[in-house]
This record gives sequence, structure tokens and C-alpha cells, in this order.
Amino acid sequence: MREYVLSEDERRALLGVARKAILNRFEGREAELPAATGGLAAPAGAFVTLKKRGELRGCIGRIVGGPPLVETVARMAEDAAFGDPRFPPLQADELPDVSIEISVLTPLEPCKADDVRIGVHGALLSVGFHRAVFLPQVATEQGWNLLDFFSHLSRKAGLPFDAWRSSEAEIHRFKALVFGEGEEDGEKPPGDA
Repeated sequence: MREYVLSEDERRALLGVARKAILNRFEGREAELPAATGGLAAPAGAFVTLKKRGELRGCIGRIVGGPPLVETVARMAEDAAFGDPRFPPLQADELPDVSIEISVLTPLEPCKADDVRIGVHGALLSVGFHRAVFLPQVATEQGWNLLDFFSHLSRKAGLPFDAWRSSEAEIHRFKALVFGEGEEDGEKPPGDA
């Protein structure tokens, strides 16, 4: 499974792009993105997670790559702030209390549930038209084991808790390079293997 490597400068640039995209929306300005070179040009999927004082405030992402990573991050940051249906749109006075975390995803890989390692892999579950995804860090943050992970993933997809065991279920795994604001080295510590 190919993993993405981003320099400290590229990570800082992406975090800056994410925050600036949200700020620009408040100010009614168009985003000015840095040149899509090096890791910023990678056609990777990415999620942007917003947390307000440690609590989830928005999370939106693109599972598969397409445009350059720098464009994906800018768009997902704006969508996480203003388009996550679980939360009201972010207000300008909340922004100082919001921290940003970015997850850059590896390409999807078909697998069986037993091939998913908690804290290492995220997963996409598809059963018919129902789909749901969890990033690798979710299971670790929630203290879930593999059974919990897939049960919650099934429920998130709007299905019975054991839908992941169905012969119609398709599971894809991925890894993520996760980094956020306020981290000295720019990378979160790895979860349980």
C-alpha cells in the first residue's frame, strides 16, 4: 500500500491553506493557493477535520484522489466548516477556538474485515447504495476493537450493525498521513497496531 510523504513545509502549507480557505469564505474572497508542486500536487484523497476545543466541529473529505492535494484540502476545509450536515455552519467568532487536522489518504485497497488493523487502516464499507467511511484515527480515539469499528461503520451507513458481514458487503481499506495544528513535528502519534 503506497503511503504519501510530505515534508514539514508541505504539511504547514496545507494547514495554512485549510485555515485560509475558511477565513477567505468569511471575508468573501477567493482562495489563493500555493503552486501545486511536490507533495502538494499529489492526486490524493484527503479529509479535513475541525475540532473546537477538542470536540468534533466538522469533517468532510474526498476518498479518492483527483485534483492536486492543495486544491482538495482547500475545498474540504471549506466544506467541513460550512457544509457538514451534522453541524451548523461555522461562525467567524468560533474560528480562534478551532484546530485543523488533515488526513491524506492512500489509494483504496479491496480487503476483508480481518485485513483491517485498528489504528493503522481506515475503511470504506459499501452495501448496495449504502456507504460509510471511518478514518484510521477514529477507532483509536473511540477505543473500539475491530468488531466495534465495523458495527459502527455499518450503522453510519444506515444499515444493521452486522451488515458488514453480508455477502454483498464490499470493504476497502486505506492508510492516512495525519497531521494537525499545534503539533511540534507535524505528525500525530500512531494509534494501536
